Amino acid sequence: MSAERRLDVLARFASAQSSEPNGARLCEVAAEVVDVTGAGVTLISQDTSTSTVCATDAVSALVEELQFSLGEGPCLDAFREDRPVVEPDLAHPATVRWMAFTPPALEAGVRSIFGFPLHIGAVRLGALDLYCDHTGALSDEQYGDALVVADVVAASMATMQADAAPGSLSEQLGSRQDFRIAVHQAAGMVSVQLGVPIDEAVVRLRAHAFAVDLPVSEVARRIVARQLRLDQPTDDATA
Repeated sequence: MSAERRLDVLARFASAQSSEPNGARLCEVAAEVVDVTGAGVTLISQDTSTSTVCATDAVSALVEELQFSLGEGPCLDAFREDRPVVEPDLAHPATVRWMAFTPPALEAGVRSIFGFPLHIGAVRLGALDLYCDHTGALSDEQYGDALVVADVVAASMATMQADAAPGSLSEQLGSRQDFRIAVHQAAGMVSVQLGVPIDEAVVRLRAHAFAVDLPVSEVARRIVARQLRLDQPTDDATA
């Protein structure tokens, strides 16, 4: 990418953000600059998405939740491998991957999807997801723009987080994390019920959600509401 093009992308991003500099605008600007159907940004810690910062639409929000629920997808791969992950034809990929993620994503209307890692130096923060409602690779210009956008999003997130109390997440970055909180609360209950570590409890939640074809957030809600116990043999067992 030429220096002139990079400056143009930065200027567009800064101009669009100036009226409402918060987490919600990050995704809107990303989708506009790269010219894709939708975008999502997720903070990630230890290979597990922990907070959806923003999503441009219902499909983008579903993409982020699916990856959290299933533990797979372009966002997580981009974070783990610290490189862009591109899939120009989700229905007919050259390499089959994301066996659980792909069917519901296709049903929601995703036809191509691209993940870009977010980092400041050696510190990895999360990932940027971009999706299109049509098949096809990003053009060279779009790909270059996406790399710049990923850098700007990472820097913006770091700035928003700078004033947060130690150990807490900035309100600007955590506005969409309510369902994640419910999942972690449910995981704590499952951990006690089954006598397993929290990490394994999260895996059990995901497995149960996949088995009964429900979002992990709904399974978590039922567990927290004491409508479901995973140490009981039936799906409708109550505490």
